[in-house]
Amino acid sequence: MRKKWIPYLLLIPSIVFITVFVILPLFYTVYLSFFKWNMIKEKKFVGLDNYINLFTNNIFYMIIIQTLMYILLLILFNTVVTYIFAFIVDYFVKKQKKIYQTALFLPSVISLVVGSMIFLWILNPVTGPIAKILGLFGLTMPNWAITDGWVIFVISLIVAWKVFGYNFLVLYSSIIGIPREIIEAAKIDNIPPSKIFLNIVLPMSSATGFYILILTIVQGLQYVFTPISVITKGGPNYKSSNLIYHAYHEGFTLYNTGTSAAVSTITMIIFFLLLIIQFMFVERRVAYEN
Repeated sequence: MRKKWIPYLLLIPSIVFITVFVILPLFYTVYLSFFKWNMIKEKKFVGLDNYINLFTNNIFYMIIIQTLMYILLLILFNTVVTYIFAFIVDYFVKKQKKIYQTALFLPSVISLVVGSMIFLWILNPVTGPIAKILGLFGLTMPNWAITDGWVIFVISLIVAWKVFGYNFLVLYSSIIGIPREIIEAAKIDNIPPSKIFLNIVLPMSSATGFYILILTIVQGLQYVFTPISVITKGGPNYKSSNLIYHAYHEGFTLYNTGTSAAVSTITMIIFFLLLIIQFMFVERRVAYEN
């Protein structure tokens, strides 16, 4: 009987931690979304007014679309491109693979604030090195920080640079775990690398790829917060903002705590729906060993 209770006793610290720092704040956030409060005066119950105000505001719809754009770009950079790079290093690079692995992983250990400042200098449309190189050919670099579309692309690129190394190593480890005789047999049959990747490597490492896909969606937008905060502050006119930054902006800049809580609740629902869609349509195609 004592042995039966030991696992449950060992779980108590984790249960307490998750309850205090995850579950209770989650329910309290939903609770605050029905109130008007600036963290100074007393809370005023307003029912669904915070949600109604959000869904009758065109800016909020724009922010939702931008959030989905961030997700799509992060999936492209940190799942698709990372998968291809991991395959290239494994398949084509024959010597000094450690150098490529180290070089690609190095940005992961650099602060995202530092990385944002580096990209801000490199992509400066006037004095940045890329702008000067383009100037040699008579070209000008767009002022991406105030240009629709470009600002989202650049911020996603900064986050991709930060996250790329970790995702690369995880996917690379999965690819090198594929039995070599299968790939060697495909080479002997003169099967092109593109088909080896699509028909052998991708299915046999799909479980890891699915994990990276989920990780990119769940954690990607958390990383996006830093370059937005450092570079654009959500501007111009909310054109670089997303749901997570908008919740912070409403709560800690404008002190609209109820609106911030409503944005956070809607964000949680959207993420939950995205995860359901993934498990319904993507997870079915995942091949698990044994």
